[in-house]
Amino acid sequence: MLLRHYYCWRHTQSYKPKDVIELSLNITTTAVEHNFFTIKKLLKRKKLTKREKGALHDCLENIDETLDELHEAVEDLEEYPTKKSLIQHADDLKTLISSAITNQETCLDGFSHDGADKEVRKVLIAGQLHVEHMCSNALAMIKNMTDTDIAAAGKLANRKLKEEVESDQNGWPVWLSVADRRLLQSSPTPNVVVAADGSGNYKTVSAAVAAAPDNSNKRYVIRIKAGVYRENVEVGKKKKNIMFVGDGRTKTIITGSKNVVDGSTTFNSATVAVVGAGFLAKELTFQNTAGPSKHQAVALRVGADLAAFYRCDFLAYQDTLYVHSNRQFFINCLIAGTVDFIFGNSGVVFQDCDIHARKPNSGQKNMVTAQGRIDPNQNTGIVIQKSRIGATSDLLPVKSSFPTYLGRPWKEYSRTVIMQSEISDVIVPAGWHEWSGSFALSTLFYAEYQNTGAGAGTANRVKWKGYKVITSATEAQSFSPGRFIAGSSWLSSTTFPFSLGL
Repeated sequence: MLLRHYYCWRHTQSYKPKDVIELSLNITTTAVEHNFFTIKKLLKRKKLTKREKGALHDCLENIDETLDELHEAVEDLEEYPTKKSLIQHADDLKTLISSAITNQETCLDGFSHDGADKEVRKVLIAGQLHVEHMCSNALAMIKNMTDTDIAAAGKLANRKLKEEVESDQNGWPVWLSVADRRLLQSSPTPNVVVAADGSGNYKTVSAAVAAAPDNSNKRYVIRIKAGVYRENVEVGKKKKNIMFVGDGRTKTIITGSKNVVDGSTTFNSATVAVVGAGFLAKELTFQNTAGPSKHQAVALRVGADLAAFYRCDFLAYQDTLYVHSNRQFFINCLIAGTVDFIFGNSGVVFQDCDIHARKPNSGQKNMVTAQGRIDPNQNTGIVIQKSRIGATSDLLPVKSSFPTYLGRPWKEYSRTVIMQSEISDVIVPAGWHEWSGSFALSTLFYAEYQNTGAGAGTANRVKWKGYKVITSATEAQSFSPGRFIAGSSWLSSTTFPFSLGL
């Protein structure tokens, strides 16, 4: 039916492109709902393992997110192209559908740990891939429509884009007054206080999150006093615009130890999982202490759109930081881990961060990134800018025994850019590593631009078709926060420092 309508539009012009896309998304919604009921039936099966049950619940959560994203995309299309700038419309629509595609893959990824998982996966795979392909078709149509309209409007022609707002040496827009900068950088007044000793409003972070208002348009600040909070925290999709403020990254620690070896899925192993849009965190540590022998064990998972983190630490081993989906920004943070320790399929920029490989188990290699772009039209990827890539003190004396790489391709169109960063000699000369044989080596996009340090030389880097050294500032600019994550439209509201450009 969709193809018939599309054919009609193409040949008679009786349909506008956005009408065809909206029709496509409505049909996709019906298919997603069908998958929901399939999973509900599967959950009634006897003899499901703990992880299979967990994976099915992960699928339901991802389906719930997908339905919201499709609905929001339809609403955005109905207002297109007048409510926002064409560029913002395009970025928002591509973000919504990119996330919907990622969610389908995340569901299937939950059934990849044991042989027994494959039986459940077989029941799901056709329906999940059907939705993924329908979303991919919609994304391609959105990209075609918005690219055409932006070009026609002359938004990209011979002038600075709105995103390229000049900023000073500290990252603030030049038009922002000194008084306003001080106000933005000051600690916000908390709505509630969490203190393990009972001196605040709540003893646990989870209790404070549960009590926060749903779907709030105002910032809701949860101050977390110094202490170690041993809990798994979930900031659900209705908990919007929440901000965690700690007493210092070494003083306020949220820690857990869920992991794949003990029966969790990677998705559900996160010590803290954040889905509610507009989430912010400042001056605290997210930790998973499961250790390298427990394989995947996530400290933080982020699927929240327009989420930002300032002066935070993320400490674990394999799969430390799961940048799952949507648009994210990290500034002045420390991320430490071993295998694939920054992974996922969001659009994310790490700026002025310290990214350190740790000592893994014997025989293991360290991978700084494992980016998971599934479709070439997704506006996703990992960008590491003006940061420092090195090693923790336990790895430094034995670094020759544990090769460390900038990344490997988790999915077919994996995209990672390292630019203007200092790379130590912990990174081996080849720089990048295969996932499995020749998988994704010609379809990935891995790039480096103006890096320095003993490990930054590109002469002996991999010779894959998908790898390149960027030499053009114009091309590099497309991976800056202003362009890559639409930073000019939201980063100033975070109160955190940032730089929009190169």
